Amino acid sequence: MRATTPVAPVTDDGDPTPARNAALSLRRGLRLLDCIADRTRNGEPAVSLTTLAAELGTSKSTVLRLTAPMVENDLLRRTPDAGFTLGLGALLLGQSYLEGIDLRSAAAPFLRRTAEQTGLTCHLVVPDGTDIVYVDKVEMRGTVRMGSRIGNRLPMRNTASGKAMVAFGEPELLERVLAEPATAMTEHSIVDDDRWRAEVDRTHGRGYGIDDRENEPDIRCVAAPVLDHANQVVGAMSISGLASRFPAAAVRELGDGVVRTALEISVALGSSSAQLALSKGTR
Repeated sequence: MRATTPVAPVTDDGDPTPARNAALSLRRGLRLLDCIADRTRNGEPAVSLTTLAAELGTSKSTVLRLTAPMVENDLLRRTPDAGFTLGLGALLLGQSYLEGIDLRSAAAPFLRRTAEQTGLTCHLVVPDGTDIVYVDKVEMRGTVRMGSRIGNRLPMRNTASGKAMVAFGEPELLERVLAEPATAMTEHSIVDDDRWRAEVDRTHGRGYGIDDRENEPDIRCVAAPVLDHANQVVGAMSISGLASRFPAAAVRELGDGVVRTALEISVALGSSSAQLALSKGTR
């Protein structure tokens, strides 16, 4: 008689039941973490069991089952009112991710130097789809604190960094950004596609993007792209400040300085085109 090999039970769609259930639980767990992270970023101190069950479209008992191993491993923390918030483990994971980005360590001294020289807040961002994500921030003591935080994301459309990365990135990125709905964050936001396309062209011509109070009222920002060893755009560095401390008349001078600093960061990452630009005395 021919021997047979035991197999896992199979569902009607051909997937082994245990593997399918594990994948479903993992997806729900990741959605749960995303929900808590999003609400934390929006200022909620904790997320209730009822809210999580509603968000996931499942029962409270299922939420408790999903959260139990996360609490044990400190990815989540239970609050006295039976809610949930992110735990220290989530912070350590995020910190490990940030520390693993060579861009962040390479750019750090340049951000510090620029903040000291200008008295403005410096940011380092990376692209994620059609958004930018803050991965570092340097602000000097005594400056007005800005609302940006490491880990926050914003649409490229309303930011100087986004314009810089689109202007010097792959051509299809421009079309992907324009395909997204335009949201006016302030009265100065550019929501017209033709105007925004023209602004990207101007950004490419001068070497830096400008956010003239388009994302936050009274905040002006200038940014330039950062390239890696393959001469591909991997991020942008920017300077930001109150419009009263960063007047429009200073944009050209400070913008040229930002371009040079972004080139220096790019050289530290191994960009040959940035090295050539610096050797020719660009900016």
